[in-house]
Amino acid sequence: MSDSPAGRLQALFEGHRLTPTQRRIAHCMVRRAADAPFLSSVELAELAGVSQPSVTRFAVALGFDGYPALRRHLREVAPPEPAPGEDTGHNEYQQAVLAEIENLRHLAGLLADPAPVERAGRVLAGSRPLLVLGLRAASSQARGFAYFAAKVHPDVRLLDEGGSMLTDRIDAAVRAGATALLCFALPRHPREVVEALEYARAAGLTVVTVAESAFAPVAAHSDLLIPAAVGTGLAFDTACAPMLLGRVLLEAMADGLPDAQARLEQFDAKAAERGLFVE
Repeated sequence: MSDSPAGRLQALFEGHRLTPTQRRIAHCMVRRAADAPFLSSVELAELAGVSQPSVTRFAVALGFDGYPALRRHLREVAPPEPAPGEDTGHNEYQQAVLAEIENLRHLAGLLADPAPVERAGRVLAGSRPLLVLGLRAASSQARGFAYFAAKVHPDVRLLDEGGSMLTDRIDAAVRAGATALLCFALPRHPREVVEALEYARAAGLTVVTVAESAFAPVAAHSDLLIPAAVGTGLAFDTACAPMLLGRVLLEAMADGLPDAQARLEQFDAKAAERGLFVE
């Protein structure tokens, strides 16, 4: 994570065993990193949708005497930066775009250490077949990844519909030799996704997850989670950073597939032969 207020907050929370409620508080603070050092316990509780005593217990779980001590610490180690779009000269649409640009900056900082993405790429490249899961808000992310991945990977299986067939399809893939599942998980998190990841790991699959935060509910059921923040300035969340991270993972996976370039060239030749695309 980059040396930003959000990055320093996340570093503070990592390594602690937090309850789901405490992870919710931590996630809220990371998303409101510029404001976090100045929020009262009541304000933070309202923003996170939890009780005020939960905020106090959260601070104690991090090793502080109480929330005031945590807030003093935050003012020392995570001084706020101007929030994107804070300039009153920007309208709400511009502010949403500026917030997404900031999310991309955070992702760029995270990718300064390419090791997690490279590891994920190797895991995904080595799975035959490869499962790609994304339900509800995350279905478009999963579908986009699967579409492009199928051009370089010999067997990609998209899981973008829930229901009782979901575990059946995981079982079928495991029988066929699958060793990994890539999950795109975005808020609000469907219970089915959490249950599917738990089932997949029990079946022996390595789970690689793209989620909005390391404190997302899917974190406990992921072997490797790479965070990419979502924008919350509009009525519906925006997911530019998760989409870009998906393309980065595609690149890393292709690097682990020795015949990826040959497959792409073969596709281009057939597309030209069929007149598939308008020049």
